[in-house]
Amino acid sequence: MAPHHLSGRPSKATAAALTAAALFAGAAFGLAPAAEAAPARAAATASASSGSSLKFYDIPGSGGITLKGNVFTPAGAKDGDRYPLIVFPTSWGMPQIEYLAQAQKLADAGYTVVSYTSRGFWLSGGNIEVAGPPDVADASSVIDWALAHTPSDPARIGMAGVSYGAGISLLAAGHDKRIKAVVAMSGWADLIQSIYGGRTQHLQAAALLGAAGQVTGRPSAELNQILKEFLGSDLSKEQDMIDWGHKRSPATYLDQINKNGAALMLGNAWGDSLFPPNQYADFFSKLTGPKRLELRPGDHATAEATGLLGLPNDVWSDAHRWFDHYLKGADNGIDKEQPVQLKSRTDGSYEGYPSWQAVGAAKEKLALNGTQKIWANVDSGADGGIIFLSSILDQFAKLPPMASIPLLPRSFAAVWQSPAYGEDRRIRGTAKLHTTLTSTKESGTLVAYLYDVGPLGLGKLVSNAPFTFHGQTPGKPFPVDLELFSTSYDVPAGHHLALVVDTVDPLYIEHNPLGAQLTFSSPASDPSSLTVPLREK
Repeated sequence: MAPHHLSGRPSKATAAALTAAALFAGAAFGLAPAAEAAPARAAATASASSGSSLKFYDIPGSGGITLKGNVFTPAGAKDGDRYPLIVFPTSWGMPQIEYLAQAQKLADAGYTVVSYTSRGFWLSGGNIEVAGPPDVADASSVIDWALAHTPSDPARIGMAGVSYGAGISLLAAGHDKRIKAVVAMSGWADLIQSIYGGRTQHLQAAALLGAAGQVTGRPSAELNQILKEFLGSDLSKEQDMIDWGHKRSPATYLDQINKNGAALMLGNAWGDSLFPPNQYADFFSKLTGPKRLELRPGDHATAEATGLLGLPNDVWSDAHRWFDHYLKGADNGIDKEQPVQLKSRTDGSYEGYPSWQAVGAAKEKLALNGTQKIWANVDSGADGGIIFLSSILDQFAKLPPMASIPLLPRSFAAVWQSPAYGEDRRIRGTAKLHTTLTSTKESGTLVAYLYDVGPLGLGKLVSNAPFTFHGQTPGKPFPVDLELFSTSYDVPAGHHLALVVDTVDPLYIEHNPLGAQLTFSSPASDPSSLTVPLREK
């Protein structure tokens, strides 16, 4: 195969066009990749007379495979020059040109930037290991190669990525002490809490990732087996699946990450269908080094998407500032800002907090009185929406999933409602449900929904979360504690909150035996409640 060529300085329009093509190809799952990558070799490129230059390379990965990559070099770079290095692993199913627009901007600002297609995808070698040890080793191999073949400074190395690239970057920060700064966008810290939170399989998320991997890459035999067991609800393999996920979770390596001390910036969306924000926030709270957490409206990777196209974007602007400070020593003030930055789903305003614990510091406890009994196996009409579509509609049109609360069938949905509020309620953080549950079966699934309900009874979804139990004694009450997905939402004056619980949601795999009934009660010795976090006035 002939070397790839790109002549002259890549214009912003060219970079954006190529990246857009990659994004649309990835979204549509593109063309099937070759069965195996070509042998390692360096690709030629035309030199640029001015501006940063782009070259495509075959980069040695771990275990003897080849990774397809590209390098942006600052304008005027010459022998002996050393620039801060940033390494971008690609997102799930995406080719190496994913970061072209942002890589060029960073190179123009004086960085050497290396992007590579993660192993198992497209023309990179190996199989998809889901951020397993070979992927972490790849990151270090790419750094080794960059230090040997590009004008990179070994004392100033950063990693960044969206989604899959974010997870690999965080994992690498716990395994490679050379990494000094990371920007992890729409990533995960705990893979189990992300797609198996509440002991419930997140069906649409796992199925979408599995399908995308099959079309754009070569899943490993281990991944195919894990997906089969996960989607098939094979409880005999549950611990194996959990162990597999923990090995791929940055939270597992928290002590190493803290010891290595890289400056970590985490970004995510309130409605992320793959990696809900709770697990990122919990991980952030345990970090001891320089850190920043940004949460915005949207779904998985939608907050960063316009930046990948080269358009103005808050996430990427802060990412550049983060690297400028921690890799270049720029006194740009990002280290002095509140480390938690939240953008409201309601009005788009930003709020800063000194810690995640300070978010929603005021609490409102709503009593869930009485006893309610529902039949399982029937969708009441309350649900979390459709993966990606629902949160994107909320992001851009303020249209989250909705339900008519008065019309929900009480045989299949338990409903508790607060009084109407005389003033706005600014919900910030993680609402928590505590109740007592009695089931007629030993297994079951429930899904809790929190709605903002207007005067006509139409509810807009504020948050939700699933919960699955196994091994309970039929007819014997047991406590349930469930954290809903974290959010930032303002309930207008005149509206009220409604908590709805049913047993079926298209987003999740449910475990309700036929004919099961669930009874929710509130014993005097252990009253049921919903604790709602509010912004302090």
